[in-house]
Amino acid sequence: MLLIDRATVRELYPVPRALPVMAEAMRRYSRGQVDLPLRTVLRPEKDTGLLGTMPGFVAGDDLAGYGLKAMVLKPDNPARGLELHIGVVMVFDPGTGAPLALMDAGAVTAVRTAAVSAVATEALALPDAGDLAVLGSGVQARSHLEAMSLVRPLRRVRVWSRTREHAEAYRVWAATELGIQVETVSTPAQALAGADLVCTTTAAKEPVVQASDLAPGVHVNAVGASFVDHRELSSQAVAGASFFVDSRESALAESGDLRAPLTDGLVGPDHIRAELGEVLLGTRPGRREDTETTVFKSLGLGVQDIMSGFAIAEEAAVRGLGRTFELD
Repeated sequence: MLLIDRATVRELYPVPRALPVMAEAMRRYSRGQVDLPLRTVLRPEKDTGLLGTMPGFVAGDDLAGYGLKAMVLKPDNPARGLELHIGVVMVFDPGTGAPLALMDAGAVTAVRTAAVSAVATEALALPDAGDLAVLGSGVQARSHLEAMSLVRPLRRVRVWSRTREHAEAYRVWAATELGIQVETVSTPAQALAGADLVCTTTAAKEPVVQASDLAPGVHVNAVGASFVDHRELSSQAVAGASFFVDSRESALAESGDLRAPLTDGLVGPDHIRAELGEVLLGTRPGRREDTETTVFKSLGLGVQDIMSGFAIAEEAAVRGLGRTFELD
């Protein structure tokens, strides 16, 4: 079995490499080539953290087989200088079922999530979209800026964060690492004003995006709220948008952004226009009008982690990277 650390994952699996893998993952999911139970979340009463597990099986000619992701969320980790989410992705040999590779899940998640948003942006955003608003300034905000720059020419970028110092650090990082100039702003509304491309990557439990703040024709990648009791978009913002998801089943069961307007009676279950994979396959339409608001609600699916895990393991074997560990 290969053990692959965070730095090696980043080396082996940059965002450009992940883009075609994630597009194929979404197609396979919507084509019915994937077996995935809903994620299991364990929230013990005697601990402030939680454990999420996402097993699955992916069929196909390559990057296929059994795999899983297991991640622990520890609210106190950022104060310790650690990431909020820590865990592993594991994939198994397609022939024998033996453990094939174990790797850092945080690095995989950062890249695969941003790559899926880039695939959604390419499919749903206006061709000339390039005024980007980023809400949040953490790991996902950084990977999403890189991903957006790969699929649209960015002419302006604004970032909002609850902590001004974090927004300023993001600005410096973007200029230094990506050569992209970013403006820091004081409110979500200031970031969203006139933006035709939005990435929400916050840990918000209450909406930070109001319908009145969204410009006509905007595309929103709603990434941060991945639990049923979290939401980034107001009910009115969701109700007024053409709503796309990675998985119908997951969105209806787990998305606070969708369940809130459902509870409010503003939308019905058929408010979901399509899964992203269906748009990529051409079985359902994407954007229909230049002035419509499109929202892609990203919850994250095990197929994304599993296919990423196989891609990373394959590249590590070719390049002789990672550490070999024998279980017996």
